[in-house]
Amino acid sequence: MTVVLRRVNRIVLGLVGLLLIVVGGAVAAAGLDLPVPSWWPWSGPSDVLLSESGRRRWRDDGWWWPAVIAALGLVVLLALWWLIAQFRRARLAEILVDTGDGEGAAVRGRALEDVLEADAAAQEGVARAQVALTGRRTAPRARVALSLEPYASPGETLATLTGEALDHARTSTGLRSLPTEARLRAVKHRARRVN
Repeated sequence: MTVVLRRVNRIVLGLVGLLLIVVGGAVAAAGLDLPVPSWWPWSGPSDVLLSESGRRRWRDDGWWWPAVIAALGLVVLLALWWLIAQFRRARLAEILVDTGDGEGAAVRGRALEDVLEADAAAQEGVARAQVALTGRRTAPRARVALSLEPYASPGETLATLTGEALDHARTSTGLRSLPTEARLRAVKHRARRVN
């Protein structure tokens, strides 16, 4: 489902971008007094978007300007919602576990994230851990963000993460693999004074 939504999103973004490029280019060409297509309603820099009669046409109707403002406000809200949706990554709601009886079971994605976070945060030198599961229910992927204490060794922390926390998650869910992207960063701390 997410692949379909991603494709639809790309197609819609491409069409909107193409439309904006064509309209913006034609408006810029007309404004610069360059040749424009014959079907284009504005042919030069002296043309206006709304003629005098077009501007006065709805002036006496009390509903016109509130309707225009409401419609433009709705367009802005939809555009903001769409922009925010581009940065939001979908998390897995559940993971399918093969129980061996042909039925299978579902593990809540948030529960597995919580266990992975607890295992990772329990490591020596890890101040905080955050885990997000993405991908498909049958092939999840993990994104792990670890905040390390100043004395922590990144190599040892990464080895412990893959050898313990991720291994426990794979074993408990019966997954053959759990591709993981780990991001390590140091916790900000004050410099120690040396006397």
